[in-house]
Amino acid sequence: MTTQPRPITPTPQEQTRGLWLGALGVLIFAMTLPMTRLAVGPLEAPQLPPFFVTAGRAAGAGLLSVGYLWLTHAPWPERRHLLLLGLSALGTVVGFPLGLALALREVPSMHAAVVTGVLPLATAAFAALTLRQRASTGFWVCAVLGCGLVLAFAAMEGGGALVRADGWLLLAVFSASAGYVAGARLAAQWRAEHVISWVLVLSLPLTLPLALLQWPTAPVRPAAWGAFAYVTVFSMWLGFFAWYRGLALGGALRVSQVQLIQPFLALLLAVPVLGEALKPSTLAFSLAVMAVVMLGKRMPVRSHQEMKA
Repeated sequence: MTTQPRPITPTPQEQTRGLWLGALGVLIFAMTLPMTRLAVGPLEAPQLPPFFVTAGRAAGAGLLSVGYLWLTHAPWPERRHLLLLGLSALGTVVGFPLGLALALREVPSMHAAVVTGVLPLATAAFAALTLRQRASTGFWVCAVLGCGLVLAFAAMEGGGALVRADGWLLLAVFSASAGYVAGARLAAQWRAEHVISWVLVLSLPLTLPLALLQWPTAPVRPAAWGAFAYVTVFSMWLGFFAWYRGLALGGALRVSQVQLIQPFLALLLAVPVLGEALKPSTLAFSLAVMAVVMLGKRMPVRSHQEMKA
């Protein structure tokens, strides 16, 4: 695969288009939480099995990716890319969806929105550690504070202790962070749309058989199937198209700030989609986590090359 650099500074029109595409991607991702909750259902009224939702959404998006890669004449990945493709698949195709689906069987999507709201900061922390970047003390203070807020909220919601679902959500955050960093490194060399498509296609030997084995045998409401279709086509596939294209057009630094509103959107969308009530404490913790993430993203992080200069 060949590198496709974008050396030209984005024009005002491209910046505007990039912001709109980035906002569209964030809106699509924000719908993932309530839609996953709708797909799996609560413990008292289960719908689709979490393992089926995890494997099925990736398998469906993978089959769509086969056609897309063929139509766009995408070049094949080289052997040196397989490690990053595998890490991205483990994080974004397996870890994040599975942790989310298992957790949302037990907790409302609003709860998950607050806990996963620290994801942008976790991704930055993971990138700093794995890409040999030197983050400032202020950045790590924000990272610890954000994690503390999330744990405090989870404990408060769990009656003074963390519950099993919080462990699944933290696993989802860690998995997504690792997967995003691996995908970002690949996106610096390939078209971003090809990155997520190849990740999904190379996962098909695992996801497609698992989806067939986990196919639900009990009756499932049409709404759950509709939610499953959403997380397959949009959350697992097209959302990345809009998000990555927005970053490329409008500039990563500017467009990535739009992601700060994702937890808040997830809270609001849970009201009409699931009928969940928005409690003042949930809103307060969500806003606090968003504020810490915003502050943390403003703290300096220097690359390895910059430290040697």
